[in-house]
Amino acid sequence: MRILVTGACGFVGSTLIRRWVEDGRHQIAGLDNFVRPGSEQNRAVLRTLGVALHHADIRLASDFENLPQVDVVVDAAANPSVLAGLDGRTSSRQLVEHNLVGTINVLEYCRRHQASLVILSTSRVYSIAPLATLPICVATDAFVPDGRGSLPSGLTDQGIDETFSTAAPVSLYGATKLASEQLALEYGATFDFPVWVNRCGVLAGAGQFGRADQGIFAYWVNSWLRRRPLRYIGFGGHGYQVRDCLHPADVVPLIERQIAASDRSIPRVMNVAGGVQSARSLAQVSEWCRGRLGNHPVEPVLDVRQFDLPWVVLDASRARDIWHWAPSRTTEDILEDILAHAQMHPEWLDISGHG
Repeated sequence: MRILVTGACGFVGSTLIRRWVEDGRHQIAGLDNFVRPGSEQNRAVLRTLGVALHHADIRLASDFENLPQVDVVVDAAANPSVLAGLDGRTSSRQLVEHNLVGTINVLEYCRRHQASLVILSTSRVYSIAPLATLPICVATDAFVPDGRGSLPSGLTDQGIDETFSTAAPVSLYGATKLASEQLALEYGATFDFPVWVNRCGVLAGAGQFGRADQGIFAYWVNSWLRRRPLRYIGFGGHGYQVRDCLHPADVVPLIERQIAASDRSIPRVMNVAGGVQSARSLAQVSEWCRGRLGNHPVEPVLDVRQFDLPWVVLDASRARDIWHWAPSRTTEDILEDILAHAQMHPEWLDISGHG
């Protein structure tokens, strides 16, 4: 199969491509605008692997005109920060242009070439209000849902499932991703090409770009190793807020099964995440760092930022039941890989954390 990966030189895109190149069964091409710090390092690696890389901006429809025809597009290009549009780094218009207008251009390309589309979406499409008011308690330095309270519909003992509310507000970032999902499903139904929407939990691994809003696990380990300032923001300043953890290479087997499927009745939207087994609080990640790297102070900050949530863990049971899919890497595996990369690349935070 001929596969085109957008955002090819980002952390997720480059990880997927390297996995496919190692496998050797597909013809892989990539698309990127190469503007993110750290992308040039990934570009150099992919070039040595013989990957055809196209310089293009998904916001520009004309940049798709001369791309080669492929069988599958995997859309890994997005501004991945829930703070995008209000953090002073990206304007709200830039966010919408990149995450939504870019999706429209990808969809038009898929329509012209009848290419399948796999969208890597996000857990942040789920409604903020019921998650912000979720009854929680503390266990082993981490928030957990308190079953003694009234839990919202769509919350299982395995996490947030696909029936959970997506009502606004979900953040500007979440809204662009949710709108992209809906448009993609409509295009697929209208123009008869397969569309798969994978709502990913927190993707993490070695070489992830060094910003807290785009890769908290990698940022935390790199910063602890370098003795950079770290803060527990909000929720009492204890670091009890929890996220799940998934390595993007573990998504490849799922995508392989999706693009090979012929059954049109299979649900098109599913959570893809490490689930409760992978979930860790910042305090727990700190404890792991402390055991491997020694003590390092973390400043408590009581103010809660807009869109911050105490506990976000996805229930990936649908992917398990339909596709027999499960991650192969544990959170500890991922943290060890991040640390090994950080030790080998002392400049990584400075290279990838700016811009």
